[in-house]
Amino acid sequence: MSKHLLLALVCFLFNEVSSQNKDTFGFLSEAERQILTFPDDSTANAVVLYERGDNYFEVIDNRVQLIKSYHVKIRILKHSGFKEADISIPFYKGKNGSEKIMEIRAITHNDFLRESVPADKIYTININERWSENRFTFPNVKVGSVLEYRYKTISPYIYNLNGWDFQSNIPKIYSEYNAKIPGNYIYNRTLVGSLVLDVNDAYIQKNCLEVPGTTTNASCEVLKYAMDNIPAFKQEEEFMLAPSNYISKIEFELSELQRFDGTKERFTKTWKDVDNEFKNDKNIGRQMTKKVFFENNVPEELLTSGDPLTRAKNIFEFTKNHFSWNGKYGIYTDIRVREAFSERQGNIGEINISMINLLNAADINTHLMLLSTRQNGLPKRNHPVMSDFNYIVAMIEIEGQIYLLDASDKLNPFGQLPIRCLNYYGRVMDFENDSYWFDIIPEANNKHIVRGQLSLDMDNDKARGVFNNHYFGYEALLKSKALSEIRENEYVKEIENSISQDFHVTSYELQDQVKNGKMFRERLDFEISNLGNDKLIYLNPFLIKFFPKNPFTLQERNYPIDFAYRRKYEYRMNIQIPPGFVLKETPKPQQLILEDKAAIMTFKTEFIKDFVMVYFELSLNHTNMEPQSYQPLKELFSQVSTILNNTVLVFDKKE
Repeated sequence: MSKHLLLALVCFLFNEVSSQNKDTFGFLSEAERQILTFPDDSTANAVVLYERGDNYFEVIDNRVQLIKSYHVKIRILKHSGFKEADISIPFYKGKNGSEKIMEIRAITHNDFLRESVPADKIYTININERWSENRFTFPNVKVGSVLEYRYKTISPYIYNLNGWDFQSNIPKIYSEYNAKIPGNYIYNRTLVGSLVLDVNDAYIQKNCLEVPGTTTNASCEVLKYAMDNIPAFKQEEEFMLAPSNYISKIEFELSELQRFDGTKERFTKTWKDVDNEFKNDKNIGRQMTKKVFFENNVPEELLTSGDPLTRAKNIFEFTKNHFSWNGKYGIYTDIRVREAFSERQGNIGEINISMINLLNAADINTHLMLLSTRQNGLPKRNHPVMSDFNYIVAMIEIEGQIYLLDASDKLNPFGQLPIRCLNYYGRVMDFENDSYWFDIIPEANNKHIVRGQLSLDMDNDKARGVFNNHYFGYEALLKSKALSEIRENEYVKEIENSISQDFHVTSYELQDQVKNGKMFRERLDFEISNLGNDKLIYLNPFLIKFFPKNPFTLQERNYPIDFAYRRKYEYRMNIQIPPGFVLKETPKPQQLILEDKAAIMTFKTEFIKDFVMVYFELSLNHTNMEPQSYQPLKELFSQVSTILNNTVLVFDKKE
């Protein structure tokens, strides 16, 4: 199907669904039948032909409840799209009742044949104490099938009017969201992502909701949002923040409820409201006042010996060594620092609030900072949304220098947050004054430097050499973690396998892993066998490859590139030219510089007496790059991969 024909069908389908609201379940329109491919994305394994959601309020059992209906039709384009046949519908179970999923209907369309999912094939799974799922699988799925289903959710939780995702992992021809909201329910709404609405309609409907026991019927704001020809959100595994920051969607958040009896309840608070609540919160505020407990349960010299910076570093190391992190964040519930201290393990909140108590006991003014991890999404800055935060760290200031501390990771150095915390900013909770936003500045000196020497022994058909690897900052932390999770002989074997079957490490030495925890050095002596014939030697000098393949593979990317921290990769290899040989050809030098020097790549070779020196450097100087930089960056990394994989030095024997 051509793009022009698809565009015409999209317009036809758009007009068709926009002009009427009749129930189309179980029937495919002529336009839907003709959409068999998605030319804008040849990799798509399925496409949403039609999707609609309707959210409104009804009085059920003398209680205003939220009704959410959903209807979708999905065309399967490839065998890899068969996973779209497995459906999970989540529902929430809370203290005030459970949501209910009703009227589930599902049909597999194969041309004009229809096969329904029987009711006894729909089952319920309990995920945890708060969430369950209804699940089913479409029958008789083939390439070309259309999978259609709909259902209705009845929720007693009016704050669960939480919006609509226009974008997903597969493209959509048309997606529509409708809402009818009583005027006494005030919701904040936000359009997220790079796509724009094709339909954005709103009007007021009088007397839309009758509530028993009141004399006034509510008027409603009737909303309609729609998009057509929506590309799939394609997620690259590396160098991005949480997809929730970028997927095109509309978000709703309940701000205020104006009850029919005239009372009001605010759900969206100010930061001053939050600050006051935190002071008395049993999980955070009260746990920050356990200074006396810690004074009585740690050595006195830990809190008194040395200047403030020395005391802070000693307390940081003590906390890291005393606690083991249980893998949970737990910042709003289940924070009990005394119990955690006694058991020597705890969640993020318990570990770092314990450290905050110790630092304050040592007369080091310390504040708690709330943040959101990289995979949790960026917190909203215009008003407090406490569910946006999922992490706690400590902030101290000594002689004008600010340090952010997280004692949950035993390998993490003083003043350097784990990579998961590098999410731009956090909220400092100053309980004596007002809270405020604070920018997270990552460690600046992050490097992986390789220094190598290689000599070719033609008499024994071998090469012998040495590598000195130097890691700094976050590169050192990543390497330390990798080594802590594996035995040394297994690590050496991994190095050998990553280079070639002819590469053998003859000795390995870990030289330095201290120096404030921000430096890591190792030395490898090695041999390479089977060099080649007597007259020509072909050698790729890049035995260690920083990027063996291009991490950027999308045709286009509509969300920013995020490296978390600035970093530099440097490779220097000195190769001794064997007696009786000459270097037949020198690779051409290359240099690529992106706009504003966001990334710089340099490659060159030089002769120094009987040596050829190979030099490569890649500097990534910005932590964040906008989508318009994606294609230049992708091309740069393509060149990097080509140089590291395809550079060949040819040594020719003299006649």
